[in-house]
Amino acid sequence: MNDITIEELRTRKLNNENLTIIDVREVYEFEEFNIDAINIPLGELLQKLDELPKDKTTEIILHCRSGQRSAVAKEMLKAQGYNNCRNLLGGMIQWQTT
Repeated sequence: MNDITIEELRTRKLNNENLTIIDVREVYEFEEFNIDAINIPLGELLQKLDELPKDKTTEIILHCRSGQRSAVAKEMLKAQGYNNCRNLLGGMIQWQTT
């Protein structure tokens, strides 16, 4: 699945879509600023798969500060059978400046 842009995610949030958004930043980063996502730091992701939807076809949007860690998270989840993961392009840096 293709990655997702800031504009698309903002529109979908404004439309109150039921989204699964995972923030893979560290807890202190999440506490400084977040977009109401579920915070699972990248280093804990594989140990917390039980916190993700049981249906591995559910769309999961991943984000971090810049898009680097969430790109890694996307590949990690793909390797676990999650086939509908999308990385938020530009991450929270772009979210806060757009």
